[in-house]
Amino acid sequence: MADPKNKSLSEATRTAASGVNTDPNHGSVMPPLYISTNFSFEEYAKPREYDYTRSGNPTRDLLGQTIASLENGHDAVVTSSGMSALYLMFHLLKPGDVLLAPHDCYGGTFRLLTAMHKKGNFEVRFINQTDKNVLKDAFECIPKMILIETPSNPLLRITDIEYVTSLAKQHDTIVAADNTFLSPILQKPIDMGVDLVMHSTTKYINGHSDVIGGAVVSRTKNLHAEMSWWANATGVGGSPFDSYLTTRGLRTISLRVERQQENAVKIVEFLKNHSAIKNVNYPGLTDHPGHDIVQKQQAGPGAMFSFELNGNEDNIRTFLKALSLYSLCVSLGGVESLICHPATMTHAAYTQEARDNAGISHQLIRISAGIESADDLINDLKQALDIAVK
Repeated sequence: MADPKNKSLSEATRTAASGVNTDPNHGSVMPPLYISTNFSFEEYAKPREYDYTRSGNPTRDLLGQTIASLENGHDAVVTSSGMSALYLMFHLLKPGDVLLAPHDCYGGTFRLLTAMHKKGNFEVRFINQTDKNVLKDAFECIPKMILIETPSNPLLRITDIEYVTSLAKQHDTIVAADNTFLSPILQKPIDMGVDLVMHSTTKYINGHSDVIGGAVVSRTKNLHAEMSWWANATGVGGSPFDSYLTTRGLRTISLRVERQQENAVKIVEFLKNHSAIKNVNYPGLTDHPGHDIVQKQQAGPGAMFSFELNGNEDNIRTFLKALSLYSLCVSLGGVESLICHPATMTHAAYTQEARDNAGISHQLIRISAGIESADDLINDLKQALDIAVK
């Protein structure tokens, strides 16, 4: 059996062997699924390790421990979705506290933060975190928390994590990072001083587009205890069955991410040389504004990219309709290739002013590269572009 916390083992080994051959009762190779809502006490006033699944569950904990191991964190709380993972972290804030958020963050994050700000839960300030001068000035308000999203969704902008954490240490600011786009295979924010790392495990961690889930990894024992307390109090924990499926998906993350990234690199190379494409946003390109930062804080450029298509709305509609291998969906990170129109999908919650401020144009299209043949994916894009932009 392999201990998921054994850092001497590679990530591929730790994920593939997580929980394997640990069943003391029957010797099952795969860890059992504990779907029981409650667990009996040994006797009066003597609970076992688990008593009620909302508070804790062995299947869920195995997933959390494995994710935390990959992120080099103390432990993780597994939640019902990526949004509930964000919501859980925000319980560290109180009215009057300031949270700094990216001005170009995921639309669901923008919607939640805007709503909680309006309710008076805390104050939110959306800033361009790729501008170091803007960041430095923003810290003058002594924020309680800063939320980083790097690469950003959908423009793939890069924030210098170490610069943010250096400012945060000076002001006792909690640093939280959304690592969904890269997964712990390609980026480890805790190693750069981040306190909390969240994931929509729906994406790369599960990898098969069949389970909604989230996770919050804590750097320290105390932070994890606080996250666990709030998860129990609010009931945002993920279900055992969803955790079981996500653990199964996680076993192949190293293989999946490697293939997806390889495909993304090839597709981007095709797109950047196509006359119908105005520009491509991909951190792997040497002319990307954040490329130098990527070299120091990421293990690879990732499998997400976006581009602007020359033409109008009719061209976009024709292009998307002509594709056969890309599904028009809002999610990402699955084994299948997905395509998205952010302005009308993932970032529809933005006002037009907010989209303009973030630089999200109506011509912008985002792709999550899957594990299919790169040649097939490129040929599909080529024929669709030929039809859409003549």
